[in-house]
Amino acid sequence: MDFIFSSVTIWHWLVLGLVLVGIEMMTGTFDLLFVALAAFTTAAFTALMPDVASGWQMQAAVFAITAVSLIVLGRTVFAGMRRVIGEHPTLNRRMDSLIGQHGTVTTPFTDGQGRVKIGDSEWMATSLGASDMATGVSIIVEETEKTRVFVRPL
Repeated sequence: MDFIFSSVTIWHWLVLGLVLVGIEMMTGTFDLLFVALAAFTTAAFTALMPDVASGWQMQAAVFAITAVSLIVLGRTVFAGMRRVIGEHPTLNRRMDSLIGQHGTVTTPFTDGQGRVKIGDSEWMATSLGASDMATGVSIIVEETEKTRVFVRPL
């Protein structure tokens, strides 16, 4: 066993780190990223302290301690990196983004139906308040369904 590991150098740790980063890029788990950082740390330790790190046992100990420490740190302090970030609630949902918007009546409401202008667009609307509203009345959008907005007068 000593014969196999007797020639471990900085380049072995750098290659191990790069291979682990490559695998991490394919999996996206973040676990291998911390192990790769441990391999890079061991390479730096081997380069900066060649007398202390001359034996493979010391290098393996540094790698093991660093890897375990970084994984524990990654699972606790950096746990937020693992959470899936949901999309913005109204991204690509134009109708949902209209809720709470103010507008004006462009076509008078009769029997609770009419048209309103919100921003630069006109929408078919149903009144949740007064059944008849004149042109120019200010409204607020309460809810949406398909391409129709449900509004109430301000």
